Amino acid sequence: MEYITPLLYIGISQSFFAGIVIATKKPMTIADRLMSALLFMICLEMIFALINSTGLNMYSFPFITFTYGPLQYLYVLFLTQPHRKFNWFSLLHFIPFAVFFTVSVIFRAQPMVRDLRIFMVPDKLFSLRIVYSLSFFLSITIYSILTFYNIWKHQKNLKNLVSYSSGVMTLNWLKFLSIGFYISYFILFILGGLSIIGNYIPFDPYFIIFGFITIFSFGFSFYSIRQPVIFGQAALEYSEERKEPERYSRSGLKDDQATNILKSLIEVVEKEKVYLDRDLTIQNLSMRTGIPRHHITQVLNEKHGRNFFTFINEYRVNEVLMRFTDPKYNNYTILAIAFDSGFNSKTTFNSIFKAMTGKTPSQYRVEKTGIEQ
Repeated sequence: MEYITPLLYIGISQSFFAGIVIATKKPMTIADRLMSALLFMICLEMIFALINSTGLNMYSFPFITFTYGPLQYLYVLFLTQPHRKFNWFSLLHFIPFAVFFTVSVIFRAQPMVRDLRIFMVPDKLFSLRIVYSLSFFLSITIYSILTFYNIWKHQKNLKNLVSYSSGVMTLNWLKFLSIGFYISYFILFILGGLSIIGNYIPFDPYFIIFGFITIFSFGFSFYSIRQPVIFGQAALEYSEERKEPERYSRSGLKDDQATNILKSLIEVVEKEKVYLDRDLTIQNLSMRTGIPRHHITQVLNEKHGRNFFTFINEYRVNEVLMRFTDPKYNNYTILAIAFDSGFNSKTTFNSIFKAMTGKTPSQYRVEKTGIEQ
């Protein structure tokens, strides 16, 4: 325990001050409040662990963990849908936390999981230990799945709205942190199981989780503080876009109308080269063409077999291919040509280019022009 104490002090200080910083961000959003609450809960659990290490029992088993999953899930929900209202229904996610907090207080004088080697002893608290353990595992697992699914759904839908890739919009940082957070607890479950069935672990596996929590609190803090309120317009479009499949069936758009809209879109994109705008969104194209956004989405999906992201980036790749063969671009690097052609991300450019041509940009350029860079 003497090795974990300094880590607890670090985690307490970091999560507390990061929670304060996020709680005072301007403008304040519900998502910011939820992330701040998550960091404060991490801070509180570490404080309790520090107090327990002195021999003063604050609880019979950890209960704060039951807030981690709901807070991460709700953070994603309100970050991608900022116009969503926080109501009493959102509080239902914290019922397990309230239940086990109450139980922990009631049995405070009888620590149930202090020594995992007696976990399976058939005493009067055996059933409660089983219920707690299963609930603990299900809470972390279910909310991790919900968090990942909502991020995946958000990323998929963004391709109908924007033509570029951005970490603050795609929430890749949150996806990786959430996956890592679950994996760390899964490791805890495995180590705990080994301690239960035999004396295979020479230390209390419960305390190693604080190493993981400290690391992840740094991650959540760093990226949450940097996360701007860029979802104002994008998320408004996102929330409206979710309703559009239903609109398709009753939009009244006839086949010949859809064909004409597609022709108009292609004409505007090719003549005006709107794809050169790195920050092009479907809203921008709608305003430029006068075509309702949901009609653009419908026509691209149903008549062209593409989402907005793919539609625009195919033009950008073709622009790159054209510039590769233009002598005036011989001294340009591949990345400079890509950015001039509308791409704003090297990763996005490389993946789309290879998907369209079957070759990397450098391979293609060497084969076609002999220029290595």
